Amino acid sequence: MAGGLKEVRERIKSVVNTQQITKAMKMVSAAKLRKAQGAIVQMRPYAERLNRMLSNILSNLDGGGTTSFGKAREVKHALVVVMTSNRGLCGAFNTNICKEAVALINEKYGRQRRDGNLTVLFIGKKGYDYFRRRYRDIKFTTDYIPVYDTPEYETVSAVARHLMDAFSSGQYDAADVVYGRFKNAATQIPTAEQWLPVPKTDAFSVTSGGAKQKKADYIFEPDQQQLLETLVPSILQLQFHKCLLDTQASEHGARMTAMDKATENAEELLKTLRINYNKARQEAITTELGEIVGGAAALEG
Repeated sequence: MAGGLKEVRERIKSVVNTQQITKAMKMVSAAKLRKAQGAIVQMRPYAERLNRMLSNILSNLDGGGTTSFGKAREVKHALVVVMTSNRGLCGAFNTNICKEAVALINEKYGRQRRDGNLTVLFIGKKGYDYFRRRYRDIKFTTDYIPVYDTPEYETVSAVARHLMDAFSSGQYDAADVVYGRFKNAATQIPTAEQWLPVPKTDAFSVTSGGAKQKKADYIFEPDQQQLLETLVPSILQLQFHKCLLDTQASEHGARMTAMDKATENAEELLKTLRINYNKARQEAITTELGEIVGGAAALEG
């Protein structure tokens, strides 16, 4: 019985130590989440409005202006960018993003995958680890690009410019980004978006009342082509950066939620272990008392 008590004591000590770690990780993630959430909440409306404006502009170009980033062509070579975190312990966050990427590949780029013309690029180590173990037939550009932990605009935009140059040169005919869209600390939505070529809007949009209205018409000053060459790359780089910030905020929210749940589970486990320990201790004391009484009775007899 003493051996059993010792084993339960060691388990209690181990669970207490683990609970302290999960509490600390939750607090760290909460602090990081506040910063990451502030960054994405401030950027998202700006980025989404610019993205809508870009789609509108490219949908209503006249003959005087062109840009390679808005020209759809036959997709012979495709690129999928998968954004995940570098670390785990955040629940199913990374796995859900990878599953979304696999669904996109199977549904949209199945032919390119069979022909060996699909390339997957990873930002974040967990996505690379997931695909490397399961999908050896897919071509990877490299292990993963180590910019996830340094999400400054200058660093991320350099990666975006490299991919945009590859698209302009014809190395890729389409590029999609799969990332975690941040909703709140408890909800992260795996999202796949077409990045290149820029998706165009229809000539008319439908209002909430069902009526059609013409898209906005833009007046370019000083020169349409000059503005396109400057505006379009800037918006695309900003959109790429927004996806990474979204993923980072989602990671911290997912880890904070996972560590909070782990702390609660540890508390429940501790209650059970302490009850079992007390029961075992009472049984040991009762057994010892019985042996003492029996020994005393034998001596008296």
